[in-house]
Amino acid sequence: MNKRILVIAVLAIVVVAGIFIFLSIGRGCARISPASRSSMHGLFNQARGLEAKGSLLEAKELYQKLVNDFPESPEVAAWQRKAEEMNIKLLFSPAITPKSITYQVKPGDSLAKIARQYKTTVELIMKSNNISDSLIIPGRKIKIWNAPFTILVDKSQNILLLKSDEEIIKTYIVSTGKNNCTPVGTFKVVNKLINPTWFKAGAVVPPGSSENVLGTRWMGFDLAGYGIHGTTEPKELGKQVTQGCVRLNNTDVEELYTIVPVGTEVTVVD
Repeated sequence: MNKRILVIAVLAIVVVAGIFIFLSIGRGCARISPASRSSMHGLFNQARGLEAKGSLLEAKELYQKLVNDFPESPEVAAWQRKAEEMNIKLLFSPAITPKSITYQVKPGDSLAKIARQYKTTVELIMKSNNISDSLIIPGRKIKIWNAPFTILVDKSQNILLLKSDEEIIKTYIVSTGKNNCTPVGTFKVVNKLINPTWFKAGAVVPPGSSENVLGTRWMGFDLAGYGIHGTTEPKELGKQVTQGCVRLNNTDVEELYTIVPVGTEVTVVD
């Protein structure tokens, strides 16, 4: 009998919880008036149309307007993802944006020299201008991103925010240190490595090894032993499992490596 009463009580709790969630969602939707919903759908359709036409900057601005104007909509997270998707497409395209300039190559220029001058990366210049090798011809006009990037790592959510002039460019899911051991504070990226070797206690693990936890990229902080890197354990992303570093999916860390130069400021918060 006691067991039966317990089962009935559990079922009652589940039903009540379900009703509460349903009513909460309903209240959230009810706060958006019919006129606002119509405006919301109109903006969304406009954004999709602009995206389909390749008008990425205009599409991004509309997705961001949706986020700003309708923060209580259940679609807000999806709109934010679309705005960030447009950011990355714009970053990696020749399209000039408010945070980029057109630069005319001068005699004696090299990609490395231009990257140093504008505090960007050779990889980003190449990717955004469809340049396949380091040879550049004087007189050619190329796109240069000239707004500084910063990184914010939030350990409580296990996310990394790539920002430029306080605008969120993209949100990445990361792993941070177990027992909250990733140090908090503001650091700088002081070195970058492709396919890094992992020097762990008592062993040297070569690039490409299934035991090399650094994955395909390393961006070291000005705090010895700590940095941002890839992973051989993508299923552990979103958790606190590392020895203190910040791990990303290899595809994501390769993207981030292309974007951020040495000297980029990284702030880690609890």
